[in-house]
Amino acid sequence: MQRDQQDPLAKFKEEFFVEPGTIYMDGNSLGLMSKRAETKLIALMDSWKQFGIEGWTEGEHPWFTLAETLSEKAAPLFGAKAHEVMVTGSITSNIHQMLSTVYAPTDERFVILVDELNFPSDIYAVESHLRLRGQDPAIAMRKVSSRDGYTLELEDILAEMKDDVAVLLLPSVLYRSGQLLPIPEITQAAHKHGIIAGFDLAHSAGAMPHDLHEDGVDFAVWCHYKYMNSGPGGTGGLYLHERHHDLNPGIAGWFGSDKAKQFDMDHSFTKAEGAGAYQVGTPNIFSMAPLIGSLELFEEAGIDKIRSKSLELTTMLRERLAALVPSLIDVTPKVDGQRGGHIALAHPEAARICKALKKAGIVPDFRAPDIIRLAPIAFYTSFEDVEKVALALQDIIEHELYKEFSNERNVVA
Repeated sequence: MQRDQQDPLAKFKEEFFVEPGTIYMDGNSLGLMSKRAETKLIALMDSWKQFGIEGWTEGEHPWFTLAETLSEKAAPLFGAKAHEVMVTGSITSNIHQMLSTVYAPTDERFVILVDELNFPSDIYAVESHLRLRGQDPAIAMRKVSSRDGYTLELEDILAEMKDDVAVLLLPSVLYRSGQLLPIPEITQAAHKHGIIAGFDLAHSAGAMPHDLHEDGVDFAVWCHYKYMNSGPGGTGGLYLHERHHDLNPGIAGWFGSDKAKQFDMDHSFTKAEGAGAYQVGTPNIFSMAPLIGSLELFEEAGIDKIRSKSLELTTMLRERLAALVPSLIDVTPKVDGQRGGHIALAHPEAARICKALKKAGIVPDFRAPDIIRLAPIAFYTSFEDVEKVALALQDIIEHELYKEFSNERNVVA
């Protein structure tokens, strides 16, 4: 296909392990392994083999400062200063850390604003955090409602920013529909109301550039195993704007210490400067290792080019599907600036269709109750792949090939 021949990112497909005969459209759930990620993981294992405990300070990637090194490399992807980012924890543990640090409820301000479409883990974290603070989640957690069950309206978010709201935690991209929320506008409005603005970047990290510092976002959390291809259970990330760096970590731990004093073994906690203070326990070195290779690829490709190709791929996918399979209802916002890196399609037989796609060598993603998610990844999805996916869906639906499967999700959808 001519578009593939002209694609400046086409060469990166060779950097990834793609199963022959398979088109992988689920990188918004788990990105594929890159050859460099494998190499870096093996290298970190070899450093353990070679150095033993000296690996904390010896070798090409000393473990003691690995999180800080990776954070500095990741920061440009998020429009953040190096000392505002830390590769650590997971989304859920980092939500707990950020809320423990910035949420200071009073009799007048105690509500945490979320939305009814958010990923369940974020809601679980907020609910449990509120209980630990002696708050009733039924009162102190407020959800922005959706008008259509797929997307959120900015005016509805703004309407919930009442004087009793202390913190908001919203997704940058809604995991079902792929809607991209207007982070700058939400943050600006929150600050006018004295609200701390936080975002879960799970479905935007690595798919598009961010400008967290200039937008004034107070805090953010994300994972690296989706678009950033760091592997299952890969270490996550957090951002805290430098204006909050005077705050003591709500959940303090050894690796949040000033590194120069960490091994003094003093029982008086001396926090690190910047976002490093919000680490807790010992870094998971092998879970961080693949990210070394992944970040090299992002530096070479450029996040702006990745975003540009991603938008081209999703535009082509939705246009071909609209022409070939009109029974699939596209619930993702149409405007480029209002969507993330995947397309969400509603269909009453969605679970069965996803199983039929897998039989055809295409890996999609199902989200209950009726959503097929397709994520063409800029690094390893070609325009020809997109055409094949559209034709496969046409064949599956027109000839009802999905009927050989049950319309129930698998254990891992």
